[in-house]
Amino acid sequence: MKEKRFKTRSEAGTLAMGERVAEMLLPAPKMIVLRGDLGAGKTTLVKGIAAALGAAEAEDVTSPTFTLVHEYVGPKVKLYHLDLYRLETERELLTLGLEEMAEEPDALVLVEWGEKFASVVARADGEISIEHVGGDKRLFLVRVGRG
Repeated sequence: MKEKRFKTRSEAGTLAMGERVAEMLLPAPKMIVLRGDLGAGKTTLVKGIAAALGAAEAEDVTSPTFTLVHEYVGPKVKLYHLDLYRLETERELLTLGLEEMAEEPDALVLVEWGEKFASVVARADGEISIEHVGGDKRLFLVRVGRG
């Protein structure tokens, strides 16, 4: 298991850090749980990762809170960005097709609020924990296995 800690002091720093994190997430396929309170910077990090992998411009990446899944396709990966905050049961989770996404050979599946479901945590190849430490400062713990 690879493990790294990062600290950022601004939104721009979090976006830029996405490039360093993206390297840790390859090769695909991988499923990563993104942990952090509301407003911690999970979607901002995904913006940086998507941009670094050429899957989307940072400004085109938005939170999937209401749509549940956003898909971005780049030359290296098919990036799936999920937000499970509004889901409450494993049955609801099953309707998303998460297992199928995770099995695609070039899939990078980034799951916000995945820790709500034991099945997601068990299936995940790693996690990124984000802690808001005042102002725009964030602490990141990136743990990634396999690959």
